[in-house]
Amino acid sequence: MSDAVRAAITGLGVAVPDRVMTNADFEKIVDTSDEWIVKRTGIRERHIASEGESTSTLATEAARRALDDAGVKPTDLDLIICATITPDMLCPATACFIQEALGATDVAAFDLAGACSGFLYGVSIASKFIETRTYKRILVIGAETLSRFTDYTDRSSCVIFGDGAGAVVLEPTADPGRGVQYTVMHADGTGWDFIRTPAGGSRKPATAETVANREHFLKMRGRDVYKFAVEKMQWLLGDCMAQCGLTPDDVDLVVPHQVNVRIIESATAKYGFPMDKVYVNINRYGNTSAASIPLAMADAREDGSIGPGSTLMLVAFGAGLTWAGVVVRL
Repeated sequence: MSDAVRAAITGLGVAVPDRVMTNADFEKIVDTSDEWIVKRTGIRERHIASEGESTSTLATEAARRALDDAGVKPTDLDLIICATITPDMLCPATACFIQEALGATDVAAFDLAGACSGFLYGVSIASKFIETRTYKRILVIGAETLSRFTDYTDRSSCVIFGDGAGAVVLEPTADPGRGVQYTVMHADGTGWDFIRTPAGGSRKPATAETVANREHFLKMRGRDVYKFAVEKMQWLLGDCMAQCGLTPDDVDLVVPHQVNVRIIESATAKYGFPMDKVYVNINRYGNTSAASIPLAMADAREDGSIGPGSTLMLVAFGAGLTWAGVVVRL
C-alpha cells in the first residue's frame, strides 16, 4: 500500500477592486470602440485598483477568503508564494507584506515572477513541497495591479489589462483520485521582448529620460504574442492529456489564462473541446495575468461548472516567455 501524497486544493478565494472600467470609458480617452475591443479580445469591462489599493492588499483579501474556505489559520501555514509581476516594491517581496497582514508569523514567504504563468508555476512548486512532505499547508496567490503599469495612451494595449487576485490553499491528500495529478513548466528567454517593461530594473534604471519615454509601462508585440499563445496552449493541452491518459471527454473543464477569447477558441478547437468545456470570463475582468486562472476557477465554482470530483486542465502562457500546465482533480 502506497503512502504517497498529492497536493489537494482545500480552499479558494478571490478579490477584485470595486472600481470597474468599461469599454465605453476607454472610448473617452483613446481612439477605440466597444465593438473593436469586444471583437478582437472579448473584453467588455475590467476592475481597476483605486488609490490605497495595491497588489498586496488585493492578495491579502483573496488569501483570507481562501484560508476561511479551507478552515486554515494563517499561523498554520508553512509557506506563502505570491505570483506577480506588479509587486508593491522591488524589495521586499510582496509575499512578506501579505504575511505581515495575515499575521502568519514566521511563515516562509517569497515572490515568483512567472508573469501570466506565475500562478501555475506557484502551484507546481507548492505541489512538490507537499509531495516530498517538506510542507503541509501552502498558500499560493496570483495577484496583479496591472493598471499601475499600463500606458493609457497606447490604445492597442491599455484596453487589455485589469487588476485582481486569487488564492488557493494546498494540503496533502492520500486519495490518488484527488489533487494535483500533473504539472509542467517551460520557458524560452529568446522571446523576452514579446512582453516587457523596458525600464526600472538594473539593466535600465529609472531616469528622467526613461520616464519621459514611458518606458516603465508594459509593451507588447501583439501579433507575435498571439501566435505564441495559440501554439503553446495547444501544446499544453496535448501534453497534459497525453501524460495523464485523458481525452476531452475525461476533462470536466479547461481553465485557460484569460488572454484573448480568439486565442482560447483557436487553441481549444484543435482537440475538439466544445466551448462549454472551456471557461471564459475575460469579458468581466480583462487580462489579469497571474490572477486570471484562480479568478476563473472561483467563477466556475460559483456558477456550478465545477465541484468536488471535477477534473480540470489549467493552462497558461506569458512574458518570459513562459508556459505551464496543471491537471488537478477537486
